[in-house]
Amino acid sequence: MALWRAYQRALAAHPWKVQVLTAGSLMGLGDIISQQLVERRGLQEHQRGRTLTMVSLGCGFVGPVVGGWYKVLDRFIPGTTKVDALKKMLLDQGGFAPCFLGCFLPLVGALNGLSAQDNWAKLQRDYPDALITNYYVGRCPMCCCYLELLPVLEGTSPLSLPHSVSTLQ
Repeated sequence: MALWRAYQRALAAHPWKVQVLTAGSLMGLGDIISQQLVERRGLQEHQRGRTLTMVSLGCGFVGPVVGGWYKVLDRFIPGTTKVDALKKMLLDQGGFAPCFLGCFLPLVGALNGLSAQDNWAKLQRDYPDALITNYYVGRCPMCCCYLELLPVLEGTSPLSLPHSVSTLQ
């Protein structure tokens, strides 16, 4: 818990820097996990350039864009009730996610050296599956995070709030 409190203090003091570094770190860690646990490359075959690309994407694109979006979302829908959280989640998943994926996928393609034509073809082929997967994988964690985990992390007892996550699934 001390580490979490230190992170929260750093986030309060330097929100932009911490969000950018967190996004880069998580994307780099995700790529390491992918290469080592999923692809089973081993340390000798680890593609360090790929990991650095993911860290760069996190720090240079995902962190700033998502951090900025959440600032806009908090201004657009102020409040911390479960209804407010649900509104934020619906706007995030219904409006932001499709646009974000439409920018993120071509950026990754460009960084991987695809030509404009190949990148466009890949986007047309992969975008629908990526968006569906985002909804499939993202819906449950988003509901849990917005509606259950955040009150606990903020010191509010989840027992004092009505338990309604099961109605959202």
